[in-house]
Amino acid sequence: MIRSANLNRINLKWPNFLVAEEGGAVVGIGQVKAHGDGSREVASMAVVPAWQGKGIGSAIIKTLIAGEGDRVLYLTCRREMRDYYERFGFRTIARADYPPYFARLIRVVNVFALLARTEVLVMRRPG
Repeated sequence: MIRSANLNRINLKWPNFLVAEEGGAVVGIGQVKAHGDGSREVASMAVVPAWQGKGIGSAIIKTLIAGEGDRVLYLTCRREMRDYYERFGFRTIARADYPPYFARLIRVVNVFALLARTEVLVMRRPG
């Protein structure tokens, strides 16, 4: 699922994953990654294409957010997904406000994103 959704494979911790199942089959996944700089990231979000648009991703995100209490959360997403994540209280932040992990990551990621004619944004949700 991670490969087919072309997700970042860095720092995957399988015990941290929230898994959505339907009829015994995995239909969606997501996790919160803790980074060395103290930032926490909603990450590794994927929903099986046949199940997209049915609320699976929203349920995963809401559950992950609820599990973090009042912690500030970050995420990275393609600019095309900005409106989707804004529904959950995430807002795009300026480069000057990136935690160190994201400041290092985003420079490299956006070189490749430009080749795909997109941009990767860093978003934050206040705790």
